[in-house]
Amino acid sequence: MAYYRQVGDVPPKRHTQHRTPSGGLYYEELMGEEGFSSDSSLLYHRNIPSAISDAQPWRLPDQTLTPNHPLTPRHLKLHELFGDDEWKTTDVVTGRRVVLGNDDVRISYAVAAEPSPLYRNAVGDECVYVESGSGVLQTVFGALPVRQGDYVILPRATTHRWLPDTDAPLRAYVIEANSHIIPARRYLSRFGQLLEHAPFCERDLRGPTEPLLLDGTDIDVLVKHRGPGGITGTRYVYPAHPFDVVGWDGCMYPYTFNIADYEPITGRVHQPPPAHQVFEGHNFVICNFVPRKVDYHPLSIPVPYYHSNVDSDEVMFYCGGDYEARRGSGIGPGSVSLHPGGHSHGPQPGAYERSLGVEYVDELAVMVDTFRPLQLGEGGVAAEDDGYAWTWAAGARS
Repeated sequence: MAYYRQVGDVPPKRHTQHRTPSGGLYYEELMGEEGFSSDSSLLYHRNIPSAISDAQPWRLPDQTLTPNHPLTPRHLKLHELFGDDEWKTTDVVTGRRVVLGNDDVRISYAVAAEPSPLYRNAVGDECVYVESGSGVLQTVFGALPVRQGDYVILPRATTHRWLPDTDAPLRAYVIEANSHIIPARRYLSRFGQLLEHAPFCERDLRGPTEPLLLDGTDIDVLVKHRGPGGITGTRYVYPAHPFDVVGWDGCMYPYTFNIADYEPITGRVHQPPPAHQVFEGHNFVICNFVPRKVDYHPLSIPVPYYHSNVDSDEVMFYCGGDYEARRGSGIGPGSVSLHPGGHSHGPQPGAYERSLGVEYVDELAVMVDTFRPLQLGEGGVAAEDDGYAWTWAAGARS
């Protein structure tokens, strides 16, 4: 995110001596994308950030993917993945269950109350949508409060830990990229500023405001990274706590953006999904559908037209409200629909007619469109509603 921030104590000139109150040196670290050719930040540590005292293999949660074959639309009920009390002993990192994935992006779901281990994803950026609950995200850049409706953007290799509040579970819909995740390019100037027609702006983005300094020795950090057989994991042990950054500045850092701050783009006739885009990564985009006034042409049909996205798989996560186009399909809050490329999809039978004259829709959904086919993860297989693919035909006969 090319939006400069400065937090804590940094020297007036980069790559120069920055001394502690006792006269010692802080250790400068550059975290940068694309080598030295893209966004970066400079972090000033109390300890040497490269120092580790042990490294052992870490076995990731089940990453198995199963092809969507035969090719059908799918309905996945994510709220059925975790039992009534299971979330009480689950954390947002090790408790993730993979729902869908391909070589560009993986979508997981977790319902958690336990603090997570310290963790960093060295494969790509993460976008975590907080379906419900609240808590604190501790990071090497500082702490961020998180709440229902937040998108949490975590740059690749950011060491962090999730601390859910204990009064209710934190439900996390995790979009893990094999790339970086940025605001939609159509909203950015050539220098990275969000433009006037964008549905959100820099004032809506919330980053860390002060350093987070913790003490400790022999601190475990789980690292997800590339390996010879694909994605794998390593458990590092640090002799001193990695949350030791007294100050940082730059354009790469974690931040939150709440879906309630998204200003929807509407028109006289139905607007296509790109009008709802918020973020993008390599070979995928993230959109959101929020409560809004709808089409005001006198002959408009407010629900989506039937469409066949020949280059995309479409994934909708239904977070709240009443998604009129899916009525009668069994879909509700906590559902995910997968409409694959090669299948023409659209409203359920009767939704076209019911939408005539509607002026406002109360719906909340997060959409991921991918440009390579998605496969089902272990969680997706476990949560599937086998009858969904036939609901259009069943409704048409009734």
